[in-house]
Amino acid sequence: MTTVAATGVQHAAWLMLAFPLFGAVVLLLGGRRTDRWGHLLGVAAPLAAFGYGLACFFALLSYPAAGRSRDLHLFSWIPVGGFRVSIGMLMDPLSLSFVLLITGVGSLIHIYSVGYMAHDTDRRRFFGYLNLFIAAMLLLVLSDNYLGLYVGWEGVGLASYLLIGFWQFKPTAAVAAKKAFIANRVGDAGLSLAIMLMFATFGTVNFSGVFARAHEAGPGVMAALGLLLLLGACGKSAQLPLQSWLLDAMEGPTPVSALIHAATMVTAGVYLIVRSNVIFDLSSTARLGVQVVGAVTLLFGGIIACAKDDIKKSLAGSTMSQIGYMFLAAGLGPAGYGLAIGLLLAHGFFKANLFLGAGSVMHGMDDEVNMRRYGGLARLMPVTAATFGLAYLAIIGIPGFSGFFTKDPIIEAAFSKGGVSGALLGTAALIGAGLTAFYMTRMVLMTFFGKRRWEDQAAAAAAGAGQEGEAEAPHQQPHPHESPQVMLWPMILLAIGSVGAGAFLATGDRLVNFLAPVTRTPAAPPGIVGPYGLGALGLALVAVAAAWWMYGRREVPAVAPAGGVLVVAARKDLYGDAFNESVLMRPGQWLTRLSVYFDNRGVDGLVNTFAATVGGASGRLRKVQTGFVRSYALAMFFGAALLVGALLLVRL
Repeated sequence: MTTVAATGVQHAAWLMLAFPLFGAVVLLLGGRRTDRWGHLLGVAAPLAAFGYGLACFFALLSYPAAGRSRDLHLFSWIPVGGFRVSIGMLMDPLSLSFVLLITGVGSLIHIYSVGYMAHDTDRRRFFGYLNLFIAAMLLLVLSDNYLGLYVGWEGVGLASYLLIGFWQFKPTAAVAAKKAFIANRVGDAGLSLAIMLMFATFGTVNFSGVFARAHEAGPGVMAALGLLLLLGACGKSAQLPLQSWLLDAMEGPTPVSALIHAATMVTAGVYLIVRSNVIFDLSSTARLGVQVVGAVTLLFGGIIACAKDDIKKSLAGSTMSQIGYMFLAAGLGPAGYGLAIGLLLAHGFFKANLFLGAGSVMHGMDDEVNMRRYGGLARLMPVTAATFGLAYLAIIGIPGFSGFFTKDPIIEAAFSKGGVSGALLGTAALIGAGLTAFYMTRMVLMTFFGKRRWEDQAAAAAAGAGQEGEAEAPHQQPHPHESPQVMLWPMILLAIGSVGAGAFLATGDRLVNFLAPVTRTPAAPPGIVGPYGLGALGLALVAVAAAWWMYGRREVPAVAPAGGVLVVAARKDLYGDAFNESVLMRPGQWLTRLSVYFDNRGVDGLVNTFAATVGGASGRLRKVQTGFVRSYALAMFFGAALLVGALLLVRL
C-alpha cells in the first residue's frame, strides 16, 4: 500500500467506531420493525469494522517500524481554560492488535449468536447490545488519552451489565448483572482517581503528554498512579480482590460469556497496564503489585475451575487464571509486555472456541450446564467435540498449539527474573500450568467421553414419577444433537486459530518485535521453550494423567462427593464473596451510616438549630408588636426617659 493510500485510509479510521455504533443505535431505537433483519445488521456492523481495521493495519505496516504510530484528531471535547481534552484515535501496533481481536473474534461470536439466539423473541435487542459492547471496547483501545479511554471503559461496563442481565426475568441473571456493575465501579474509582492525579501532576491526560513528563514526578506519585491503574485493571479483568463477579456473569447468554472472556471486557485491564508501561517502568512498587496480583489470581482461578461442575463457571475460573498469567507477564516490565499481549491474542481464539463449544453442548442438551449430566457426547456432537478438543490442547500447552508458544515463555520469563521473587512467581506459574491441564482434561472427559449419564438420570426420574402414579407425564430426557452450521463454522475458524495463532505470533518473536515501538522491549534472540517450559509440559502431562485416573477410568457420580476442605472452599469460589462482603461491603455500609448520621446530626443539626433560634427569637419579639397606639406611646415615653436619664448620668 502506498503512503498516500495509507494516509487516506487512516483519516477515515473513525469508521471502525461508527459501524458498530450505528448498528447499536438502529437496533436499540428502531423498535420491533427491525426484528426481521436486525440480526443481519448486527452481524454486518462488526464485520465492516473488522474489514476497515484490516485496512488500517496494512496501512500501518507500510510505514517504517519506528514510525508506526498515527494520532487522528476528531474534535475538541473539553476545552476549559488550561484543561483541554480532544477525541482522538491513536493507531499504533498495540491498539490495532486489539482492534483485530475485538472485531475479528467478535464478528465470529455475532455469527454464532444468529443460531444460538434464533428462538429468542428479543434477538434484535441482544444484537444491539453486542454492537454497543464492540463500539465501547473499540473506543477504549483506540482513544489517545485517558479520559477518552475512561468513556469507553464505562461504556464496556454498561454493555456488560445489559448483556449479563439480558434474561432479566431470571432473578439470578438480574443479581449477577448488578454484582458485575457494582464490583466494576470499585475498580473504576481507582482509574478515575488516577486520571485526576495525572492532570494535577502533569496538567494533561493525553498519553503523549503524560508519558513525556512521567520521569519528572516523584516515586511516590508514580507508585500511586500505578497502583490506582492496577485497581482499575483488577475490576475489569476480574483479578483479586475484584474477581468474584466473573463467575456469576455466566448467567448471561453463552455468546456474551465468549465475548467478555475472549475479545472484550476482561482484556481491558491487560491493555491498560501495557498501554501505561511508562508509568509502571518508573515504579517498582507498582510492578510488584501487578506481579503479585497476577500470580495469586492464576492459582486462585485454577483451583476454582478444578472444583466446578458447571461447565461455564469452570471456564470462567479458567479465564481468571489465564488473565492472571497476562498480568504476571505485564508485571515483569519490558521483557513481559509483548508476552502478555501474545497470550492475550492466542487466548482470544481458544477461549472463545471453548465457550462457543460449551454453548453448542448446552444447545444440544436443553441448556443443561452440569457436566455430571453429560457424558458420551463426542459421538453425537463430533464437530463440537473436535473443535473443543483443539482448543483444549491449545490451552494446556501441548507442543504445536497456541498455548505452548504463548504461555510457556511467560513461565520462562518469570524464572528469569531471578532471586526469591523470580522463584516464587515462576513456581506459581508452573503450578498454574498443572491446574490448567487438570481442570480442562476433567471437563473434556466429563462432557464428551464415558457413560451417557443423562439417560440414566432421565430413566431414574421417570421411574420415580411412575411409582408416585405420574406415569402419564413421563420425564423428558435431552436429545443431544449437533448444532446448526451457522454455529459450527465460527467454532471451526476459531479452532484453526487455536492451533496456528500462537506459532504465527511467536515465531521469530514476530509479535514482540511488532509491539516494540510501544512497549520499548529490547531485542532478544529468538527462543520459545527452555527448561522451565519443558517442566511445565511435563507437569501438564502428569495433571492430564491424574484427571484421567479420577474421571476417565471410573464412573462419574451423578452427585459430587463431599470432598475435603479445599474442595469445599473451591466450590464456594474460595470465599471471594465473603471476603468482599467483609472488607468492602460491610465497611462501606458503616461508612454510609456514619455519613448519614453526621449529615443528620451534624450538618442538618447545626442548620436546624440556627433556624430554630432565629424562629424562637422572632416569635418572642413578635409579641412586642401589639398594634395599640397607647402601648407604643408608653414604650416611647419609657425609652425617652431612659435616654434622658443616661444623658444626665453622663453629664454628672
